Amino acid sequence: MASGIAWRLFRSGFKNIILLDIENPMAVRRTVCFCEAIYDGRKTVDGVHAVLAQRDIEIDKTLNDNCIPVVIDPDWETILKRKPKVIIDAILAKKNLGTRIDDAELVIGLGPGFYAGSDVDMVIETHRGPNFGRVIFNGEASRDTGIPANVMGYDVERVIRAPASGRIQCAVQINDAVKAGDVIGTVQKKAVKALINGTVRGLIRNNIFVEKNVKIGDIEPRENVNNMLVSDKSLGLGGAVLEAVLSRFNI
Repeated sequence: MASGIAWRLFRSGFKNIILLDIENPMAVRRTVCFCEAIYDGRKTVDGVHAVLAQRDIEIDKTLNDNCIPVVIDPDWETILKRKPKVIIDAILAKKNLGTRIDDAELVIGLGPGFYAGSDVDMVIETHRGPNFGRVIFNGEASRDTGIPANVMGYDVERVIRAPASGRIQCAVQINDAVKAGDVIGTVQKKAVKALINGTVRGLIRNNIFVEKNVKIGDIEPRENVNNMLVSDKSLGLGGAVLEAVLSRFNI
């Protein structure tokens, strides 16, 4: 979701974007996640380029090269140095991990765990439904249901979770077609199987250590879905964040 938001803002003309992440991100939809630059040095998502940049001079060069810098900075020290006008908390942890309304001129929180007007300026509703993508100026988003969005009658069945704690050994790749019962990989010698027919939409990096029950992949049951493009949900949330920024600064 954070990558989709950054992508939409960048495409809308905001070229001074910096992405902060942890040292070992565990993205599932890796084909459309800028955090993959942390492992590979750079990542292109749907025509927009991101580059791993650690020092200030690297960040500035990346911005001048019309790319998005990805910085390993779990403590958000870059914010103290750069003092940005806008901070977008798109961690989607379902709770506030420390973001404050006075961290910048405009602070936006995605999903549950934030209260607009108190710990952030605005909250973006992330739950699919009639209020999806709504900018909340006073109050909070819907509570987390723990149930993925329903696609063609499937919700929890679409999600692949680790059966144990340990390192995953992947047996398939993103975009591979699978059938219910096919082995996606193993964790601690325990098989991870697809629960439905479809295409592997997302899959965590091979040999990454995962905790039991953590999401490690998902299956796309629909046909002719391009897993190399930013998703409809990310586009919607990106549009909502764009609205939030423009409503404050009227650029």
